[in-house]
Amino acid sequence: MIGVLLIDDHAVVRAGLRSRLDAEGDIAVVGEAGTTASGVARARALQPDVVLMDILMPHGSGIDAIPEIARVAPAAKVLMLSSQASPSTVREALTAGAAGYITKGRPDADVLAAIRSVAAGTRYVEPELGAQLVVADSVPELEPLSDRERDVLQLLALGYMNQEIGKKLYISVRTVDTHRAHIMRKLGLGTRAELVLFALAHGLIGA
Repeated sequence: MIGVLLIDDHAVVRAGLRSRLDAEGDIAVVGEAGTTASGVARARALQPDVVLMDILMPHGSGIDAIPEIARVAPAAKVLMLSSQASPSTVREALTAGAAGYITKGRPDADVLAAIRSVAAGTRYVEPELGAQLVVADSVPELEPLSDRERDVLQLLALGYMNQEIGKKLYISVRTVDTHRAHIMRKLGLGTRAELVLFALAHGLIGA
């Protein structure tokens, strides 16, 4: 069962989400909060699998709350559900540690898919947003990477840790570290969020 914490300042939005999510056999809403401060407190107390959180709230940004939630509930995956759709906002959320991003107004099936994806450890970015995040002429190509580097890139973008990648590819953690350094340097990337966006742009992981 995927335990979901809802953080949104609109009670009617929370009620609608609770009704829809609780109708699923594998998802249950374990709590609600109307502010980021109370959301962090609820995350600490409830230890949910997924935190479904808005960005624009009266007493603090949802993006600013992401690191706090990660600190008090390390296993929780934060999925942003917002009316904000600008590439800069999506990038900011992913850089802050969000596991996924989807806009309000999407079909219920998309929200459910996003929750299940991040709960399973897979990054999720709404397809239309993923396309907007990358300007085609500014994205490095895959050609500079070796086949092994592409494998490592894909697994990193999917959220695997270096030790897990080493086991999957039958290579040492030190070798994974080396490949990762080469990938970041060749592609001109600086953060894991940028790496995820690059992988999305090139179809290495699903949006």
